[in-house]
Amino acid sequence: MDTIASLFSFITTPVSWVIVQFHSVYGKVFGPDTGWAWGLSIVSLVILIRICLIPLFVKQIKATRAMQTLQPEMKKIQERYKNDKQRQSEEMMKLYKESGTNPLSSCLPILAQSPFFFALYHVLNGIATGSTIGVINDSLLASARKAHIFGAPLAAKFTDGSSKVEALGATLTDVRVVTAIMIVMMSASQFYTQRQLMTKNVDTTVKTPFMQQQKMLMYVFPVMFAIFGINFPVGVLVYWLTTNVWTMGQQMYVIHNNPTPGSKAQAAYLERLTKHVTHHEKTRSRGEKAIVKAIVSKGRDRNEFERKFINSLTKVGLVAQPDGNVAKGESTAVESEDGTPTTATPRRQQPKRQTKAQRQSAAAKAADDSAEDAGDADEPKTSLTKSDEPEDAKPATAAKKPAPKPAGGTRSKAQSGQRKGPQRPKSPSKK
Repeated sequence: MDTIASLFSFITTPVSWVIVQFHSVYGKVFGPDTGWAWGLSIVSLVILIRICLIPLFVKQIKATRAMQTLQPEMKKIQERYKNDKQRQSEEMMKLYKESGTNPLSSCLPILAQSPFFFALYHVLNGIATGSTIGVINDSLLASARKAHIFGAPLAAKFTDGSSKVEALGATLTDVRVVTAIMIVMMSASQFYTQRQLMTKNVDTTVKTPFMQQQKMLMYVFPVMFAIFGINFPVGVLVYWLTTNVWTMGQQMYVIHNNPTPGSKAQAAYLERLTKHVTHHEKTRSRGEKAIVKAIVSKGRDRNEFERKFINSLTKVGLVAQPDGNVAKGESTAVESEDGTPTTATPRRQQPKRQTKAQRQSAAAKAADDSAEDAGDADEPKTSLTKSDEPEDAKPATAAKKPAPKPAGGTRSKAQSGQRKGPQRPKSPSKK
């Protein structure tokens, strides 16, 4: 153990120094020998490390989204060169170089966090074995060995025997109950974090092998945490549980405010953004402007959720600008499913459906009107009926004029269905 600790001395010394500095602060509040002072020191170490790793986390998000975008092209390369592995790897590297992506970028936060994890593991093991490590001297070592979290010492493990646990001033039952609960919480938080990523923040429009890998990791990682967790000291379980909770909260924030294009999270975000923009008639924050600017720059490459967002703004008389702002406009053009702009036409109003009683009354009224018209038509008109108008008032055009006879016995106009010109004489009828 001394050899391994010496190999990690370049990182164990800074880690132990940070823990001691936080312990000096929390020890004044909770007492120097309490589990709260040492436990919160470990939690504060995690928070400090994760804040320093935020730039790497941003690179991880960008790399993951870039890999999701490249999955269709990668699948084509695999199918085209499935019998030539060397050519397949060359084309893959060429694709990575052209797109400026790096598959290892998605693993940067984990790789950067690993040295701190191993350093803390060796510091806690030094406390369990009673050996000083880093800046932890004999007095701090004795204080750390007295610290308990819900009855379990910081350096105790689930696999420790009763004699070792009793030497740390605890019982085997307390240690195993506390470590089992922490292992379950650690695995559950890892599973929820991965499931949240798969169900909300993955582009559902493209089915790629990347999604199958993520689904597999969603079940593999919690099992790995449960297996390795029984060999971790309580202090390391506190460290890993804290970093899992931090990752879960950090991912929830990213999904809520900067979701992956084409995912369910983007649909929910654009729905909220539509209500916000239509209410205020402008984009207020820098993040909203960045989202609108990215959607406008895509043009016809927008997905269905982005087209719905643009059409919703158009229907209320707003137009998204290339700089991310929103202004009032008179355009009534909306985008179809393929991204082609079309003119919005008002929907035809459907006639209001009548009730059964209204239809029956309308039919009865129509029947009465037809009966009255038939009765008026059946009344005989006699010569004894005097006209209201005098005969002199009748128009002269009413007089019947004799029709002119055609001259020469020829027809002036051809009857319908007959040809013009001379006609063949009809054959004489036989008597």
